[in-house]
Amino acid sequence: MSEVYDILVVGGGPGGLAAGIYGSRARLKTSIVEKGRPGGQAASTMEMENYPGTFRESTGPGIMKNFTEHAEHFGTEIFKGTVSDVDFTGPIKKVTTKDGETYEAKSVILSPGAEPRSLNIKGEGKLRGKGVSYCATCDADFFEDLDVIVIGNGDAAIEEAMYLTRFAESVTVIVIHDEGTLDCNKASSEKAFKNAKLKWIWNSTLEEIVGDELVEKVVLKNIKTGELTEMETNGVFFFVGTVPKTDFLKGKIELNEQGYIITNDLMETNVPGVYGVGDARVKYLRQVVTAAADGAIAAVAAEKYLDEMESFRENVLDKKEPVLLAFWAPQVEACFDVLANLEKKVEEKGGKLSLAKLDTYRNKKTSGSYNVTKVPTVILFKDGEPVDRLEGAEAITPDAVEAMVKKVL
Repeated sequence: MSEVYDILVVGGGPGGLAAGIYGSRARLKTSIVEKGRPGGQAASTMEMENYPGTFRESTGPGIMKNFTEHAEHFGTEIFKGTVSDVDFTGPIKKVTTKDGETYEAKSVILSPGAEPRSLNIKGEGKLRGKGVSYCATCDADFFEDLDVIVIGNGDAAIEEAMYLTRFAESVTVIVIHDEGTLDCNKASSEKAFKNAKLKWIWNSTLEEIVGDELVEKVVLKNIKTGELTEMETNGVFFFVGTVPKTDFLKGKIELNEQGYIITNDLMETNVPGVYGVGDARVKYLRQVVTAAADGAIAAVAAEKYLDEMESFRENVLDKKEPVLLAFWAPQVEACFDVLANLEKKVEEKGGKLSLAKLDTYRNKKTSGSYNVTKVPTVILFKDGEPVDRLEGAEAITPDAVEAMVKKVL
């Protein structure tokens, strides 16, 4: 596509849709590329009682429909497509889909999501959301005074199993190892073994989940004897990990060992102008409310980034005459004398030289891009390229500035 967007969002889950709302509302041309129906995993969660303000007869599809309409109301364009490749090397980022469509934008917010690791057990997909769950925080209260089982025995599985005991009548953990052996840390295992509401079935795996409209029972297999046994239960919780959908980002941005996007508190990745939000990001809690917060933060950060980049291009890179770019900070008193001397120098040159001033606090991206570690710093630009620099008030004397300017005038 020939159109260049201000913000392009990859993925239309809660984080991506929130980014769309904030981006469009800021009057930035914003679009979302989503492979399916907007809403992500939340759109398939029939009951959602923990999103603030929506606890009365709320559903995941209903809330995500509202998210989508909210974004579109402010002008967000939503395109259908599966992103297969990205190019973040230039000032204009490119995103390509499997169908060959290419979208261009000045900034990109990545919201590809993550999915629970599936064991592909018979009945798992059919009963997902009908007694099969992957999130205790989301669904534990639906199983109050009922019996549930937990699949998994790592740190997350045991922590979630203990959380479930606050609600369920009983929680039975199915463990593939011999009795007393868990994959979680020792402190968690000791605490779990003391929990009276936790039960254990050892040397076993889950063979099948059975039920018509809801989970009714499971079939367990003893890995040593091969014996199959049936066990009645109301719910099955899987905690065998999640998989971020970030394969198309490998080698493009920084990911951790598990493939999750590494960001800072502003949702910035290691590539300027590229942000990561939602379940695919390294974070403590993966919920709709945290994904939405990520999207809002990323869109506001992108807005500031775009403002800074546009101002820099207009006042420095696109200038026909050479430009003295002064990095300063209001708390550094020496900056004021330096700026006054630079203004005099520009005035002396009678329009043959320009001055641009950047507060390092308000222009962190540009300061970082040019490795400004000391203020004041002055960089001389010609034809959009840096040709010389002076660092520190003691170095930025009128004579030193004159000598630097003579190189380009």
